[in-house]
Parts: sequence; C-alpha cells; structure tokens
Amino acid sequence: MIDRPTPDCRRADVFKQDCPSRLVLETLAEKWALLLLHTLAGGPRRTSDLRRHIGGISEKMLIQTLRKLERNGFVVRHSFAEVPPRVEYRLTEMGQSLSQAVRALDGWVEANIAGVLAAQKRFDGPTE
Repeated sequence: MIDRPTPDCRRADVFKQDCPSRLVLETLAEKWALLLLHTLAGGPRRTSDLRRHIGGISEKMLIQTLRKLERNGFVVRHSFAEVPPRVEYRLTEMGQSLSQAVRALDGWVEANIAGVLAAQKRFDGPTE
C-alpha cells in the first residue's frame, strides 16, 4: 500500500482537497468497508465468518478492506496462538461509534429501496 502525503490539517474539512479527512472519507465510501463495519457491530468475527456473511466479497477484498479499517483505527485484529491459527476482527471504540451511523444508513437504504428503484426506472425511461 502506497501512503499518500497527508498535510497538517488544523481543522478537519472534507471539502478541502488536501485535508487528510478526505482519505478517511474515501475509505468509508467503499461498500465493503460499510458492510464490514455493520457486520462487526455484532461482535468479533473470524475471517471466514465475515466472508460467509457478506455475500460477494472475495478473500482479497476482505483482507484489503480489513487492513484499511485497521490502519484507520476502526478495527483491531487479534491472532490466537493456536493450531490451526485463528484470527478475529473486532471494532475499536471509534469503530463502534462509526458503526451506528453505518447501520442507520443501511436501514435507510433498505427502507427506501423501492422508491430508489422506481426513480431509476422513471429516469431510464421506457424499455423496448
């Protein structure tokens, strides 16, 4: 992973191009990050549990996204000294607070999906 330079931002402002808050927002705008934050709100999970729970996520994307979330302080990885090896992921305190907003967003999407699909159909026009 290549680190981008992050200038000192005295007051976080996601509308400022050079503010590091933009990089956090970029990470959180990914669907896999949102789904992982929501899933981990229910408690620690093993990698295989996460992959089974989140339909369509590949092993590669799962690990990459977990690493991004860990790097940003939202997730903690815990390795158990067992045979076979066991790894669990859980939300940090900061991740827990963020997961509340993510779950609210997910709930909104689920409650309003019919309206969104109807709007898309109207916008796209009649199909032949």
